[in-house]
Amino acid sequence: MCGRFVVADPAVELVGALNIDHVSDLLPPPSYNIAPTATAAIVLDSAKTEPPTRRLEPARWGLVPSWAKDAGVGVRAFNARAEELESKPTFRDSFHDRRAIVPVTGYYEWTRTAEGTVPHFIRPTHGGPLMLAGLYSWWRDAARADDDPQRWLLSFTILTRGATGMLLPVHDRMPLFVDTDVAEVWLEPDADAAQEVLDAALDAAPELAETLEVRAVSPAVGNARNDSPELIRPLPIP
Repeated sequence: MCGRFVVADPAVELVGALNIDHVSDLLPPPSYNIAPTATAAIVLDSAKTEPPTRRLEPARWGLVPSWAKDAGVGVRAFNARAEELESKPTFRDSFHDRRAIVPVTGYYEWTRTAEGTVPHFIRPTHGGPLMLAGLYSWWRDAARADDDPQRWLLSFTILTRGATGMLLPVHDRMPLFVDTDVAEVWLEPDADAAQEVLDAALDAAPELAETLEVRAVSPAVGNARNDSPELIRPLPIP
């Protein structure tokens, strides 16, 4: 599962290796506590041009499929299980040809203990960007006029898979991590190759998971209104 994440560095630096063609002027500022329905930057390949244009765009966290009656559907669709993409109508179309990368500094996960739940911050040991496999969708708000700039909503979800290795004691699910090579293939809007690129991502994720560090952090992260670097600082060791 991935219910909160951090983007503390400028988004352009986070995805510099992905050769972005267009960077939106509306990217959100850095945040240490991004929660579902908030806006974050995602990378996508727009198939409206040939070759596709790689874009860095702001999107709402919680995927709203194009056929949804209202945007509220996205509240429950901030994560998508990788093993259920074909069987879930909410995600099926996006899986085929609207795949995205969500670049983050790290993410939070909560572990249940006898004393209660303990939040952890998980990030690359080397401190570089962490890329998560995602899906995106465009949703048209029929209640808005054709000339309303808010009539189209770009939204996304983060894929998860079963946790492995050192992350397994933290939670039984983890985001689907990708490296630069897998990300390049993942972004290609090729419907016929969807399952193939998903299998490649699933195979690579366990090795990437072993490059991460896990540290307990303040329970203040549980309140989405808290947003400061203090949230990712490790708790003192007893």
